[in-house]
Amino acid sequence: MQALDQATEALGVASPYFRLHEGRAADTTRIAGRDCLNFASYDYLGLNADPGPRAAARQALDTYGVSASGSRMVSGTRPVHDALEAALARHYGCEAALSFVSGHATNVSLIATLMGEGDLVLSDAYIHNSVSTGMALSGAARRSFPHNDLAALERILENARPLHRHVLIVVEGLYSMDGDLPDLPGLLALRDRFDAWLMVDEAHALGPVGPTGQGVFEHFGLEPALVDIWMGTLSKTLASTGGYVAGSADLIRLLRHRAPGHVFSVALPPVLAAGAEAALVQMGEERWRIEKLHANGAHFLAKARGLGLDPGAGQGFGVLPVMIGDSLQAARLSERLLARGINVAPVTFPGVPMGAARLRFFLSSDHDTAQIDQALTVCAEELARLRDDGLGRLMSGSRRDERAGS
Repeated sequence: MQALDQATEALGVASPYFRLHEGRAADTTRIAGRDCLNFASYDYLGLNADPGPRAAARQALDTYGVSASGSRMVSGTRPVHDALEAALARHYGCEAALSFVSGHATNVSLIATLMGEGDLVLSDAYIHNSVSTGMALSGAARRSFPHNDLAALERILENARPLHRHVLIVVEGLYSMDGDLPDLPGLLALRDRFDAWLMVDEAHALGPVGPTGQGVFEHFGLEPALVDIWMGTLSKTLASTGGYVAGSADLIRLLRHRAPGHVFSVALPPVLAAGAEAALVQMGEERWRIEKLHANGAHFLAKARGLGLDPGAGQGFGVLPVMIGDSLQAARLSERLLARGINVAPVTFPGVPMGAARLRFFLSSDHDTAQIDQALTVCAEELARLRDDGLGRLMSGSRRDERAGS
């Protein structure tokens, strides 16, 4: 971090992080007193300030106050928690669900509680940090397999499954860096063949994926109850904060009494639980939001490719990268776009592998095609200029030196 700070300072590149938004960040936002197009927020279906969730949140605020003022076990449970969890269980066709105050803590607590010494956790190489942290704290053996490489996963299972008591396979329903999907039918087949458990993190998939936004199971035409464990967050499509787990009644009972992020943490604020449930209901009723998001994603892919931009593995489900390569180039490009009224954040090393930096566009049903066209056209223009100026030549030289020494 110090080396990157020094390099960016020497090259006059401002930090692209912790930008201050002066109002609601939707398809547009306000940064440093200036209105901008915004492609850096998770509000996939535009429900963050919609009257429905806002009214439900306001009623809960008036009834229960701002905080639950205690853990669920001690004094924090409110009717809105039970209603949210029942709605999530119905959504996934599961026996029960449980909410957490933090999405990150949901994965950490879930995996660290469920798995232990003598067990094995296998995760996709592109899995979120919260899963990796939970794996490390669990005491279980842990292995990663190359992204979406089920042949590699199969080889690991063939060799390692007989040596462990329980095996958990963890993938994401929509990968938040690349915008692609897992092979859910193939994963279920391996799960059954090797007597493992399958967990799917739906943090980004709920809303963007599937004809009606139900998630990756709907995309593949599968019954959601086939998956052992569903995890997700409330902070994206559901316009709230926190996380959830859906699965068997036994799993949820275990987590209710043993998961540290649930037992030893304050409950999800009732205002956020009520808003999330209302957003989930509204998502099911207003399918035009999902259709608009899908249309925006398809338009983005076509426009980006037409301009010579590389959307990587993105499939049009709300998360769309534009691959840049060099981290400093990505940071400078983000800076130049902001100067032209477009807010989109870069993802740089070590968040992604060296040489795989990108701008990561988050689309919403609030966006229109004119906004997408404007953002991508400016992106292509500034990227071409960047690669022609001194920084572009410097980075190209760095890559040649790196290849020569490899």
